[in-house]
Amino acid sequence: MGQGRLAEHGQVSPSYKWQLVGLLCVAFFLNQGNRQIYSTVLTQIKASASAGGLGLSDVQAGMVASVFIACYGLCVPLAGFLGDRLRRKWQLLFSVLVFSIGTLLTGFGGGLVSLILFYGVVFGAGEAFYYPPATSLMSQFHEKSRATAFSIHQAALYVGIMFSGYFSGYLSRTFSMQWRAPFVIFGAAGILWSIVLLVFLRDTPNQKAAGVAARVTVRETLGHILGKRSALMLAVAFGCMVYVDVGFKTWTPTFLIEKFGFTPEKAGFSAVFFHFVCAFIGVMAGGRLTDRLAARRKTIRFEANILGLLLGAPFIYLMTHGTSEWFCFAMLGLFGLFRGIYDSNLFASLFDVIKPQYRATATGLMLSFAFLVGSFSPTVLGYLKSRFGLSFGLASLSVSYLLGGVIILAACTLFFNKDYEGSKA
Repeated sequence: MGQGRLAEHGQVSPSYKWQLVGLLCVAFFLNQGNRQIYSTVLTQIKASASAGGLGLSDVQAGMVASVFIACYGLCVPLAGFLGDRLRRKWQLLFSVLVFSIGTLLTGFGGGLVSLILFYGVVFGAGEAFYYPPATSLMSQFHEKSRATAFSIHQAALYVGIMFSGYFSGYLSRTFSMQWRAPFVIFGAAGILWSIVLLVFLRDTPNQKAAGVAARVTVRETLGHILGKRSALMLAVAFGCMVYVDVGFKTWTPTFLIEKFGFTPEKAGFSAVFFHFVCAFIGVMAGGRLTDRLAARRKTIRFEANILGLLLGAPFIYLMTHGTSEWFCFAMLGLFGLFRGIYDSNLFASLFDVIKPQYRATATGLMLSFAFLVGSFSPTVLGYLKSRFGLSFGLASLSVSYLLGGVIILAACTLFFNKDYEGSKA
């Protein structure tokens, strides 16, 4: 019997759960790599028309990124709701195809409106439909290896951002299309990968669970999620983290260009390489360690989140205050290490307090809130840049990390035990 039929009957080969992670890692690599193109080539997009750019102001440039994040935040609850009710394979295919088309079309944008439409709306909506069904599907195949599977998947985000940070700058400098080239090339690659997913991706082996989810009402779903105070506080803390992440990824390449005189290629690479290499170490170590300890210490995933945010905050501030580029790189790396520890248990901790049939919806709502909060970050930092300088704006992000860590600490102390036991009932 072929693997497709095996999947339909709830039987898959033992190796398929890791094949699934591999397929989704490439999709997530493209998902995040495409997103990083914009910040890498931002200085070229802002350049005058005679220099091949579109002549955007700092606030307009931040607005494009803000529209993308806001569109993502508005669409992702629907993605989560559908992920608990429809076949996740088709939702994932739709996502990869649409965000790749949006990326491709951005390369042909002619001004602020077209960038908002193609990058902000089409790309943002396409990306929104990826993460909830992806994590829900992986969690069903990886009940005992959940944090490890999520950590490997998260590592694809880091690799995608690092690769795009360098390669986008290289393409924009090498090709006559300049900043348009990486959008076109990455978009075309994503369209091709959607065909690979069509052929090889299988859906959940648990048809019984899928049937139960289909009968769950919206009221029941929301009642379960909103009744979990620790889950709500995780969402608020995630909003603090995404506010930092979006602002950091949008404006750090520009910060390096202005502070150290880097080329766009070097700035795009340096802004992400040191940070995400260390984040890779943090996410893999965090995932493996918490999976091993979870059976003996049920709060370990929440504690990993607390550690990541509270210890990462000082390095965000220090990153902007060094006079040496290597000091800045070291701070970016340490910031990344603790960011990885947080990321390793981001949704694994949420799933500790949410029942399986509600997980995609919970993921969607958590992403929605966080990215709506984060959507303000590029524009706010664009404003702070024009008034106080970019160093001040980026340094201010450390406060958001500290706040997020304190919120999860309170959730773990006050509400975790009750919510954890309720999710197992």
